[in-house]
Formats: sequence, structure tokens, C-alpha cells
Amino acid sequence: MSERRKGIGRRQVIAGFFALLGLLLIFNYAPQALAGDTVVTRIALAVPQPVIAFPSAWSLTIIGFVMLIAGSLGLTNRVQRWADVSLWTSAVLLFPAILIWAAAGKQTNATVMLSESLRLGTPLALGALAGIWAERSGVINIAIEGMMLMGAAFGFAIFILTGQLWWGVIGAVIVGGIIALLHGLLSISFRTDQIISGTVVNILAIGITGYLRRQYIVTEGGGRVTLPSLSAIIANAGFPDLARSLEAIPIAGTLLFGGKPIFFAMLLLVVLTQVVLFMTRWGLRTRAVGENPKAADTVGIAVNRMRYINLFISGCIAGLGGAWFSLETVGNFDDGMTAGKGFIALAAMIFGKWMPFGAFGGAMLFGFAEALGTRFQILQVQVFGGPVPVQFLQVIPYVVTMIVLAGLIGRAVGPAAVGKPYEK
Repeated sequence: MSERRKGIGRRQVIAGFFALLGLLLIFNYAPQALAGDTVVTRIALAVPQPVIAFPSAWSLTIIGFVMLIAGSLGLTNRVQRWADVSLWTSAVLLFPAILIWAAAGKQTNATVMLSESLRLGTPLALGALAGIWAERSGVINIAIEGMMLMGAAFGFAIFILTGQLWWGVIGAVIVGGIIALLHGLLSISFRTDQIISGTVVNILAIGITGYLRRQYIVTEGGGRVTLPSLSAIIANAGFPDLARSLEAIPIAGTLLFGGKPIFFAMLLLVVLTQVVLFMTRWGLRTRAVGENPKAADTVGIAVNRMRYINLFISGCIAGLGGAWFSLETVGNFDDGMTAGKGFIALAAMIFGKWMPFGAFGGAMLFGFAEALGTRFQILQVQVFGGPVPVQFLQVIPYVVTMIVLAGLIGRAVGPAAVGKPYEK
């Protein structure tokens, strides 16, 4: 019985999923392809050209065969290397398969959707990085949602007060750090259960931001002003021709130069976090207090001080993620506008196994899921003879979160001492 259980693992579950999906695609689209179905999906890679036309039925049939073969290989205990390669190939093909199916008989822009995925994944990546900084030092930070919400509210309030967006961003970062210190006071100094401490911060953030909105933001207003894009910054600096030239670059012009400052800050922070945590003495000490604080204390590392500093950095990054909502995207503040993104960011962190680049990949996956829901609405996707209800499209990111945490990432083990207060 134990050997039988050992033979059924996560890879076999994923392989079974792709095998069933492959069969579904083949049975549904192979007859249409053989019958000469002329429905075409047009996917644009840039504006306005080039546009690639995919025969919908044939494309989905071929992808179905690839998935069926990959699933069959994955269900066996042989040729594991080829099975893994084929399963990864199927995972990559899943995204164009969804686009080809959704846009059958229509045209969609893959570059714009990729740009939207990066944009919508920005606060998730920032929240995941915030989680990494805290948990690598041994502090569970489920208060990321509250820190982001506080950053969004106070950042916008400071913008109203000063009239300067950049002061709002700086204020959001500082407020996020202060809230993180409150979480640290409860969980590090008073040794409160870190889950309870984070929950308290989240509840406190809902109350404070709601009060701030009613008493100040609503009465003072502030308009729908947001941070400018990189191309707009270049144009305002006196180089409008350069800005137009950069925007005209195929693919990169849409993906990069249409981005805004917090988006670029996120990309920089991913690289910076990787470098600091894994290539510097500070990073080594941070990981030491997260794995074995007693041993770190023995060699002279101030464990709780390291945790406080890293938690403050975590809060600052989360506050920057909050500023993305109110100052870079919406240009206003609404109650609960973070909409659970802090918790999805924690899922992205776990998906990435507490590694910056892995967490970035997880955040972009969830960003793609959200962008996909929006694209379905634009394309007016039909299922069972009618349009997909908007409410179902809005829950796609949360469904993806559950699927990823339930079965796709496998066993994820955080730092050994995470969640354990240290008393010298």
C-alpha cells in the first residue's frame, strides 16, 4: 500500500490534468478541423502589425495532442526527463490555447495583454517581496494586506495635502514601514502569535483607512491624477520626439515605455532583493536569523534587531504596493481597494518558494489570470450559448490562487524559524 501511495504524486496529478484537457481539445476540435472549419484567430504582436492568423480548430487540436502525449508520459514512472519537459511545454501552451479559444473568429493583441499582466502583477510582486523580506528573517507577515491598504490611503491623503504625487508615494512607503514596526512590536517584542498580530493589523487598517476616507479624502477631493508613464516623463523633460520614438518600438514600446514609476521600481526591487539576500553579508545574516536564530545569536548577530529592520523594509515595500493602487492606477482611494491582493501576494511568495524571481513569476501568473478575465469581457466570450457572467470572470485570480496552493507548487517549506519568537 505504501509503494502504491508513493507512486501517485503531484507530477502524476498534473499529468492527468493535461491528459484530460488534451482529450477534451481533440474530441471537440479535431472533427471541426477535419471538416474544414475556417474560423481563424488573429493575434496581434504589436500595433498595428504584425498580426498572426491561427486556424482555431487545427491549432487547438495540435495543442491537444501535445498535452495528451505530455500527460501520458507524465503518468508513467519512466522517461521522467522527457515527461517533465513535455509537461512544461504543455503549461506554456496553455496560455496561447486560451487566447486562441477566447478570440476565435476575432482579433486580440497579445502584447497589450502581456502588458496588462505585468501591470496587474505589480502590486502582487511588491507584496510577495514584502513577504520575503519579513519571512526570510523569521517573521510571518500576513499583515501585507493592511500595510498596502494603509499605504494607499495615507499616500493619497498626503497627495491631497501637498498637491505632489511624489510626496504621496514617499508618504505611502513610510506609513507602510510604521505599520510594519507595529506588527514587529506585537510579534517580536511582546511575542504575540504572529498570525494574530498580522490579523490585528489588517483589521486596524480597515478601520483607520475607512475613517480617513470619510473624514478627509471625500471632503477634500483630489481629482483623478495619477503618476505619469515613462514616455510622458521623457516628453515632459523636453524630449517629446524621443518619447514618441520609444513608444513606437514594437512590443518593447508597449511593455516598457508605457509603464509607470512604481512598475519599474518593482522590477528593480526584484533584482535588488535577489542580490541583497543571496550575495551580501546582510542577506546571509537575514537568512541565518530566519533559519537558526540561536546559532546566529551565538556568533554575535542581534536577532531581534535584524528582524525589526527587515520587517520595516517589508512594510516600506508593501506601502509602495499600496501607492500603486491609489496614486499610479486609480487616482483616488476607495474603502478596501486592495481587494485581498496582499493575501494573493503571499500565495505568490509561497509559489516562488520564498525566492524573489520565483515570487515574481507567481505574481505575473496571477496578473495574467486577472488580465484574462478582463480580456474575456472585451471579447465577449460565449460559454454554453451565452456570455460568461462578469462575476465569474472577477473571481478568476482567486480560483487560480486556490489551484496553485492546493496542488501545483508541491511541498513548500519556509524558513525553519519563521513564526517563532526569539528570546535570548
